[in-house]
Amino acid sequence: MNQTRPVFIAACAGMLLFGMAMLSLGTVNTFLVERFGLDGLGVASLAGLLPFGILAGSLLFGPVVDRYGYKIPLTVSGVLIFAAFETIALATTFVPVQAAFFLVGLGGGVLNGGTNALVADISGSNRGSRLSILGVFFGVGALGMPMVTALLLRLFAPGEIIAGFGLAVLLPVVFFVLVRFPAPKQVQGFPIREGAALVRDTTLLLLSMILFFESAAEGLMNNWTPAFLQGSAGLGTDESLYMLTTLSASLTVTRLVLGGLLRRLSSSTVLICSPAIAGLGALVLGVLPGLTGATVAMVLIGMGFAAAFPVVLGIVGGLFPHLSGTAFGIALVIALTGNTLLNTVLGAVSRAWGIGIFPWYLLLVLGGLGVFLALALRSLAHRPSAA
Repeated sequence: MNQTRPVFIAACAGMLLFGMAMLSLGTVNTFLVERFGLDGLGVASLAGLLPFGILAGSLLFGPVVDRYGYKIPLTVSGVLIFAAFETIALATTFVPVQAAFFLVGLGGGVLNGGTNALVADISGSNRGSRLSILGVFFGVGALGMPMVTALLLRLFAPGEIIAGFGLAVLLPVVFFVLVRFPAPKQVQGFPIREGAALVRDTTLLLLSMILFFESAAEGLMNNWTPAFLQGSAGLGTDESLYMLTTLSASLTVTRLVLGGLLRRLSSSTVLICSPAIAGLGALVLGVLPGLTGATVAMVLIGMGFAAAFPVVLGIVGGLFPHLSGTAFGIALVIALTGNTLLNTVLGAVSRAWGIGIFPWYLLLVLGGLGVFLALALRSLAHRPSAA
């Protein structure tokens, strides 16, 4: 444990950066609208470039870390995010800002996949527990960036704050350079045939489909909760945004608790309970309008969302230790696809039936997760190498 502690700290620093990257658009949105006179189309272009960059980073990182190790991709990703933040702060035209958001996503995608694969590689039987702790740092980055920005706005201009965040990114980058990471797994070259075989591995695909629906459910909550609470539950703008903070805080605290629970409970037990808790939260959201019902729903949904990514990725890391980066890349790309696809479907459904359909659509997504969870657990039970 002591020998891997600096590596684990480096992974947590990388996940913190990813949390900052994911909240970057919302944090600087108002500043960019005022500076460049953006309309809805301009903001939408940034909202599209960020996840596109994350998808590209998720595709790239797996073969790279399996072939070259973790130091180079994590360091380069941190440098890309630094350069992107400085570009956003200093740009005088909009095109460099668009490029910067793609770079933030690209670097964030590599950091997300790379840090998860890294922790899985160094954690042995404690993968799920340590991946849960890693996920806490995503919450710290995601919650911390807007909070710190709000405090600093009393003293500094928005551009100065963004530039300062960019300089702060260099601190973990320096740590990445100094830490001794595990050696590359495929020093003789990436085994293309084995990597391609992962795409056809039934168990990996079933586990990835759990994340397909989990990522979609998390994206639905982040993207559609304010609109639903204001349109159907009668809450104000401030109350709706507070509910998002409650959701993030519940998820983050639960992941912290899971770090200990997963040492005592089986991963299958935790996975079975999680969508049931989230589903109960979605039901509360649909039948109990108002602030109290929304608060209870956010707490339950955050608790239910906490386990899927760390536990499933822990299982994937145990199944494919020699190509963990590539296996994680496949799982994360499928997860991101689910997020994009099912959020788009809700957009069309809500236009036809109204935003009130949201909790029931969320329940349907969680039901899909439950189906693939049952199939994945059955596949694991018949696989001798399951971790």
